[in-house]
Amino acid sequence: MDSEPIEQAGAGIPDSFQRLWTPHRMAYIKGENKPSGSGEDDGCPFCEIPKLSDEDGLIVARGSAVFAVLNLYPYNSGHLMVCPYRHVSDYADLDGTETAELAEFTKRATQALRKASGAQGFNVGMNLGGVAGAGIAAHLHQHVVPRWGGDTNFMPVVGRTKVLPQLLRDTRDLLADAWPAAS
Repeated sequence: MDSEPIEQAGAGIPDSFQRLWTPHRMAYIKGENKPSGSGEDDGCPFCEIPKLSDEDGLIVARGSAVFAVLNLYPYNSGHLMVCPYRHVSDYADLDGTETAELAEFTKRATQALRKASGAQGFNVGMNLGGVAGAGIAAHLHQHVVPRWGGDTNFMPVVGRTKVLPQLLRDTRDLLADAWPAAS
């Protein structure tokens, strides 16, 4: 039966979407706290975060050249990033110490996520440059996104909604406790 959409009082025309309000994401959409330029003094959050306490900065672990921090706008619970302290935009510009510790922290991130959340797989990678999808292109960061069998369930597929079941501070505490010691 083809029929004209019925307008709902106050809700507009039905479009098959269910709405889960996530007003905290408006800061991301508006680009709040996004650097105003490419220099470290242009408001780079990855340069500012290490100055905060681990709890306030959502830092999971600190090394000598890099740190691991939760993503404020995660794809999945536990989505974290490994960032060099030095303000550098290109992977090829990392020095040997930074490259080695970034790789080691990525490995330890997967170990902590397996221990803390039972993650069964991961998406690991970097977006180098704005055209490649980097939200903050001026400061290199590697994403570590935990995945589970069945995490593409009815919510994102049918419901067009992503559910994050834990507050970021609670996730940070869980991962910091599970972070393996340096080998």
